[in-house]
Amino acid sequence: MTGSPAPGRLSTGERVRQLANLLNLSTPAGLLLAAATRTELQQGPGGLLLGTGYKPTLPLAGAFTVGNVILYRGERAFIDARPALLAHEGAHSTQYALCLGLPFLPLYAACALFSLWRTGDPGSRNFFERRAGLLAGGYRELPTQARFRRRPSTPSIQGDI
Repeated sequence: MTGSPAPGRLSTGERVRQLANLLNLSTPAGLLLAAATRTELQQGPGGLLLGTGYKPTLPLAGAFTVGNVILYRGERAFIDARPALLAHEGAHSTQYALCLGLPFLPLYAACALFSLWRTGDPGSRNFFERRAGLLAGGYRELPTQARFRRRPSTPSIQGDI
């Protein structure tokens, strides 16, 4: 039989992601952050841990991911009412695994700075946000701004042959 695993069971991909993020230390870093900020953790779907009531002001996002730990400013009802946001954050968890853990953070920061420079928004042209789903993450698709002016082309000089 193929398809989704039984409720409460992890798919092979979810198990691989969970193990990778444990070994690459991103999930332990997320657990330390949750403990340091006294954020309550609950078991979520797909091997994810959901932290509710995150209080520090940084980062500015309403939800963010560190390994398999997703931290939300809201309560569990907020999460349950936004399955697309949970899927978006789950995609970031997979990105941690693919980036071998904490190297995801400087890579994400570089992409956010690039997006900010190109559009004035840290998410609109951010590779990681685009791959996780801009709208699901609460981001907007903004046009890029011209940063370099092209020189007018110079006419070529052609003689008679």
